[in-house]
Amino acid sequence: MWREDKQFERWMEQANQPFTGWDFSYLVETGRMNSDCLRWSYGSMAMPLMQDAKSMLDMGTGGGELLSMLRPWPKFVCATEGYRPNLSVAKERLEPLGVTVLSVEDDDRLPFETGQFDLVLNKHESYSPREVRRVLTVGGYFLTQQPGGTDCFEINERLGVPLNSAFAKWKLDAAIRGVREYHFEVEKQSEQFLRQRFYDVGPLIYYLKAIPWQIPDFEVDKYREELYSIHLHIEQQGYFEVTQHRFYLLAKALA
Repeated sequence: MWREDKQFERWMEQANQPFTGWDFSYLVETGRMNSDCLRWSYGSMAMPLMQDAKSMLDMGTGGGELLSMLRPWPKFVCATEGYRPNLSVAKERLEPLGVTVLSVEDDDRLPFETGQFDLVLNKHESYSPREVRRVLTVGGYFLTQQPGGTDCFEINERLGVPLNSAFAKWKLDAAIRGVREYHFEVEKQSEQFLRQRFYDVGPLIYYLKAIPWQIPDFEVDKYREELYSIHLHIEQQGYFEVTQHRFYLLAKALA
C-alpha cells in the first residue's frame, strides 16, 4: 500500500510545489525526465525569421524563458500569455528588456492592430488562424510548434481519463488546412512521435500540473492510487515511458 511506502510519499511531497513560467530544467537537468530529440529546432528556425522582421509577436510566452534567450530581437516585440500565474513572471522578465506583455484569454480577439507584425511565433499555444492572419503583414511569417492531440496518451490510459475527443484530432494535417483557409502558404512542416521517460513519479506530477489540459481535474489526492501504480511500474522497469506527439509548420501570409 502507498501509505506504507515512504519513498512514494517523499516524491509526493517534493512534487507538491507551485509551477510557474515554463521551465522544466528542474526535471531535465537532473535526469529525472527526458525526451528523444526532434528532427527540427524551433529556435534555429525562429532566429533567422526574427533577424528579417521589424516587429514580432510571441504567443503564449510562458514566463518569457525562451523569448528572453532568442536574441537579437526586432525593434518592436510583444508577447502574450493566457495563464495567469505566468503573466507576472513574464512581465518581470521581459518588460525591463522592452517587451510589451499582455494577457490574452480569447484566441479570436488579439489586442493588436491589423497587420501590426512581420512575424508571429507560437510554441505550444492555442491560436486562431484567422486572427493570426489578421495581425500579420502581407508576406509576414507564422511559425508554430504544437503538441498533437495524442500527446502522452499513455498517461491518460494509466489514470483512466479519456483524451479530449476534440483535441485528439489535432495534428499536422488539420493545422495545415486551418492556415490555408485563411490565406497562408505553408513553406515548411513536419510531424514526429517520440519517447518521453519519467524516472520517478515526482516529475510526472510536476508535469501534469504544468499542462492541465492533459488531465483537466488532476489533483494528487484524487489520483494517488493510480500514481502509486505508476511508481511501482518505475520501481520495476526503471522508467515510465509515454509517446510525445509534436509537429510544426512555417506559413507565409498571402494577400
